[in-house]
Amino acid sequence: MIAAIDLKAGMTFEQGNKLIKVLEANHHKPGKGNTVMRMKLKDVRSGAVTDTTMRPDEKVKKAHIDTKDVQYLYSQDDIAFFMDLETFEQYEIPTSIIEDELKYMLENMEIKIQFYGTEVIGVTLPGTVVLKVVETQPSIKGATVTGSGKPATMETGLVVNVPDFIKQDEYLEVNTQEGTYVKRASK
Repeated sequence: MIAAIDLKAGMTFEQGNKLIKVLEANHHKPGKGNTVMRMKLKDVRSGAVTDTTMRPDEKVKKAHIDTKDVQYLYSQDDIAFFMDLETFEQYEIPTSIIEDELKYMLENMEIKIQFYGTEVIGVTLPGTVVLKVVETQPSIKGATVTGSGKPATMETGLVVNVPDFIKQDEYLEVNTQEGTYVKRASK
């Protein structure tokens, strides 16, 4: 059992027959009343996202999640295909479960797949990935890093706000947790 105050983004717990993933968890002290934990939670199986509050001392049962190293192969007909790097066994995950993560994944990329018992429940991405800019506004002469930035569409369809000096066809390092530009990268 784990107290609600100890829940962090990315953790998974059981609630009845549901498997719940914490997307956001914030400690909140209103002007009057008791301290609460404001959380954004996602039902792993249905994909439903809810905002809720819990008392900090409220207990939940932490789910035991295992991971395996896999290679992302491709997506077809609303299914993403992965291959175990040791046994070469293939796994299929509905794209609806991992649609946010797919924006950071390229074919043949190595990631971790998450299991709850024998059930495949999602993927774990590396902290950053290198993606190519396929569309952005032309760079502005004299632009600096401190500019407000501009949107850039990456090869996976992800749109990231980048500095004004970034050009089309450049490779960028992108933070997978926040979806933000980190730096230029070499391919």
